[in-house]
Amino acid sequence: MEFRNGLGEVAIQDVLKEHPPIGAILANHDIGCVTCKVGICLLKDVVSIHGLQKEEETAIEREIDDYFATKGE
Repeated sequence: MEFRNGLGEVAIQDVLKEHPPIGAILANHDIGCVTCKVGICLLKDVVSIHGLQKEEETAIEREIDDYFATKGE
């Protein structure tokens, strides 16, 4: 997965601190990063770790891109 501004290379705990709506996007796909106490996974790896179908990975990436588009980034 590729995300804007190198965000895919950032630990999920840091992504969620700066962009809380991404936690909601992941939660909508049954990925519980918001409640995870470790939080060191990179955003780009979060989806692959959970073994989702390619279509769902694409949907998550699109939803995150849409989030940034609404922010004007």
